Amino acid sequence: MALDVIAAGELYIDLVMSHLDRWPQPGEEALARQFRREPGGGAAITAIGLAKLGMSTGIVGAVGEDGRWLVEMLARHGVDTSGIRAVSDELTGTTVAVSSAADRAFFTHTGANRGLPEIARAASFAARHLHWAGPVDRDLFRRVSNLTLSLDVGFAHANRETMDALPLVDLFFPNQIEAERMTGESDPEAMLSAFARAGARTVVLKMGERGAAMRIGLRLLHVAPPCVIPVDTTGAGDCFNAGFLFAWLRGKNPEECLRSGNLCGALSTRAMGGVAGFPTAEEIACLEK
Repeated sequence: MALDVIAAGELYIDLVMSHLDRWPQPGEEALARQFRREPGGGAAITAIGLAKLGMSTGIVGAVGEDGRWLVEMLARHGVDTSGIRAVSDELTGTTVAVSSAADRAFFTHTGANRGLPEIARAASFAARHLHWAGPVDRDLFRRVSNLTLSLDVGFAHANRETMDALPLVDLFFPNQIEAERMTGESDPEAMLSAFARAGARTVVLKMGERGAAMRIGLRLLHVAPPCVIPVDTTGAGDCFNAGFLFAWLRGKNPEECLRSGNLCGALSTRAMGGVAGFPTAEEIACLEK
């Protein structure tokens, strides 16, 4: 039986430090009052979010010989982990995320994710939709042309290669920093126009505390986020993706999709890590009334 969504991409164990006594300069030390170990990477966080919202969700990716904890956490959240493969002689990708209420910094070791291209090309994507969270793979994107496809490449892969692959995807989810890096523009409307000229079908621009925007024909649609007091912003963009896809796959209109994405992204910042604060479907339904 086909799943609603398969999320594929780089998988990480996130080591999240928060509530710093100060933000250190090079060569200095700061003390974090809180620490958590959480599932990380765009594929894992978006998959867990969609599963929490009630969608049947699977994941494709690579872990190392130490990856049992991450696989168990995904399964505990209701994600089908049969598409995960272990890569020998590698450690699971790991990110140290140092977060404040306003921003965060990441230190990342790719690890077993180097095996992702081979694993993804051998995978069977039995789903309505594929969400790809990682560097573009044109051959794979063409192979899954029978599915709808969304893409979030993250900061490291916000480059010309991604721009050239945009005509192959249905939805592209950059944040404002990534969009500026890719287009050379600083104005949201100019960014979205540049993506349209590159052949993108639909681009959803994530702007943090300013909400999110889409270009629909000649009109710029902008929806502001709800007001929350953030604890940790790690994974908020990936939680936004889950909320947007949850609405989009149910046929909601663009404004409703943006609102759902904003709710999930904003509410995810209530707790440390990418998934602990993610809302339930019941919360979303109450807040949308």
